[in-house]
Amino acid sequence: MNRIQNGWFSEINDQWPGQALSLEVDEILFEGKSKYQDILVFKSKHHGKVLVLDGVIQCTDRDEFSYQEMITFLPLNSHPCPKKVLIVGGGDGGVIREVSKHPAVESIVQCEIDGEVIEVCKKYLPNMAKGFSSPKLTQYIGDGFDYMKKHENEFDVIITDSSDPVGPAESLFQESYYKLMKKALKPDGVLCCQGECIWLHIPLITSVLEFCRGLFPVVSYGYTTIPTYPSGQIGFILCSNNKDTRFDQPVTEFTENQLEELQLKYYDAEVHKTAFILPRFAKKALSP
Repeated sequence: MNRIQNGWFSEINDQWPGQALSLEVDEILFEGKSKYQDILVFKSKHHGKVLVLDGVIQCTDRDEFSYQEMITFLPLNSHPCPKKVLIVGGGDGGVIREVSKHPAVESIVQCEIDGEVIEVCKKYLPNMAKGFSSPKLTQYIGDGFDYMKKHENEFDVIITDSSDPVGPAESLFQESYYKLMKKALKPDGVLCCQGECIWLHIPLITSVLEFCRGLFPVVSYGYTTIPTYPSGQIGFILCSNNKDTRFDQPVTEFTENQLEELQLKYYDAEVHKTAFILPRFAKKALSP
């Protein structure tokens, strides 16, 4: 389907039936197809550059920081010493950019199955892709499943920055993937995965939380607001091997000076805590 008509891109998808977000297009910068997915980058009239994979918006210059900061610092600041971090996905580089800022992080490994997404983002989305120049980073272009099978008991934090559960990302929402992450984590390790939207995907979120509770002693769901994602909200599944973890109480709280030095626009300790306060309908649906 041609998703750009009359100068507007429309995100029409069965995953959010009956609704669509449209952005006015200024210029198409890249359009192509990798081994795994369709890739589109365009300059919009009011949201800066936009990355689209298989017809679904992944990020825009205007609001990407809310997602990147929250999927990063919710888990990192829930771990007392997150020295070694694994990122699965995150081909735009935004999560790497944020993880590399954390003063405790010493090494970052990224597993991204679609190397072409990385190259496109380096060229057209330099503000996010600057994460790829971090000296802390080691890249693995390939399947995160295969990588974790060879790296057990190794990581303090695992962050899965995936697209929606269709196509190449479908397996990242299944129990077998969470079992692999559990083995790849250290005994006190923490994970955080893109966890979909409470307004659209309650059955999926409930299913993931249910099998996670059978694997980890501590499981939670937090969220952030982001205008260009469906319904303006996206969530995160957080799990810990450490029974004493309290995701709603960060063990590291940045000072105001640190927040400025790290150039954080969305995240701080108060936002961290409130990310786990759910509206009544979601709390009722997602509670054990």
